[in-house]
Amino acid sequence: RGLAAPPALAAAAPPAPVWVPAGCRGAQGRFAYKLLHDLFANYSSALRPVEDTDRALNVTLQVTLSQIIDMDERNQVLTSYLWVRQAWLDAHLTWDKDAYDGIDSIRIPSSYVWRPDIILYNNADERFGGSMETNVVLRSDGHIMWDSPAITKSSCKVDVSYFPFDGQRCRLTFGSWTYNGNQIDLHNRLDAGDLTDFVENVEWEVLGMPATRNVVTYGCCSEPYPDVTYTLLLRRRASFYIFNLLLPCIMVSFLAPLGFYLPADSGEKVSLGVTVLLALTVFQLLVAESMPPSESVPLIGKYYIATMTMITASTALTIFIMNVHHCGPGARPVPPWARRLILHHMARLCCVYEVGESCKSPRRALGGRAGRGDAGVLGESPGEGEVGAQVGACPRDRCLCHHDGLLRNVGYIAGCFRRHRSAQRWTSEWKKVAKVMDRFFMWVFFLMVFLMSVLVLGKAT
Repeated sequence: RGLAAPPALAAAAPPAPVWVPAGCRGAQGRFAYKLLHDLFANYSSALRPVEDTDRALNVTLQVTLSQIIDMDERNQVLTSYLWVRQAWLDAHLTWDKDAYDGIDSIRIPSSYVWRPDIILYNNADERFGGSMETNVVLRSDGHIMWDSPAITKSSCKVDVSYFPFDGQRCRLTFGSWTYNGNQIDLHNRLDAGDLTDFVENVEWEVLGMPATRNVVTYGCCSEPYPDVTYTLLLRRRASFYIFNLLLPCIMVSFLAPLGFYLPADSGEKVSLGVTVLLALTVFQLLVAESMPPSESVPLIGKYYIATMTMITASTALTIFIMNVHHCGPGARPVPPWARRLILHHMARLCCVYEVGESCKSPRRALGGRAGRGDAGVLGESPGEGEVGAQVGACPRDRCLCHHDGLLRNVGYIAGCFRRHRSAQRWTSEWKKVAKVMDRFFMWVFFLMVFLMSVLVLGKAT
């Protein structure tokens, strides 16, 4: 025990704990009680703690954003979790730390001292609750620092014109409710809110939180009222809405023009258009439920309305084309201008061809085809011509064809056959017209859907 340790062991050994007598362990606590009693013996927390009542008390404010709890776009309310730090100098709460065993600071309840009535001006909470009653840190030179957490609901003007690719600017304005600028001079401690402890939000991305000091003179009073405004810059994370609202709408929109590709005899052309229209109406209602009822229509809402208008027009055109397709035997022949424009130019453009030919194969001249058809209508078929030649060549004295009754019956049958062939040809031509119009409008509406989708995405980005 009395021998000295070697130098190496002495250097490696930890320092021995300092033993404090039992009577001195409570000295710090007794001085703290005495300090608390001496400080608040003649202190009042109701008066502003300044030596000169004509001078303003400097109060610094610093806000730390911890979490964005909710953004209610419909009611335009932002719910956030903040840490509010206020600091000021209390001239009546100073002491000599050497006289109190070196105590430089104490933690006491905030209700013991005077506190500035700094509140959130644009508070939207129905209970209008303030900060939590936490302790304050009181230093020997009279400086007081009050850190308090608060869950605030603030009003925020929401602009959903570019939803779901929108960004919001929500302001948090702090100021004194009763003290004017000649009594409390409020300043922001830093140029921006503190975001070091911010918990990332799944819907919103925080771009910044700049702070500005404003001095406002209200109509009720002539004194200036300073305030500190924190502007929270938010940008929406659009992935959720792209995969759940925008992409389904785009896919349904590209499905609508396929109604023109359905055969007219299937009976499902109009049903497909109505089903797509109902699906888009459901998506439109989902967007309308979360948006505020304002005059500014969201970008996705405009896209839905334009798509629904296009589908309504396509359904009406489908009904018209089906009426053309089902023209009966009593229909008039296709007009020459429609034959030239639709059956020739538009058919080649839309690559509509008959069975056994392609859009690249040389087509027969419509005039020759029509001439042969007219000859078939006005004249006789080859078989009928041979019969007529045989009838004409038949001597009246050697066969029975000279009977007028038999000639009238044969002529009636031949006329019925010619009229039937003419009606079939007119019906097939009207069906060809309907098919060409179907293909033409299908490509037109496909192009419209593609352009609308590109415009919406391009305007959003």
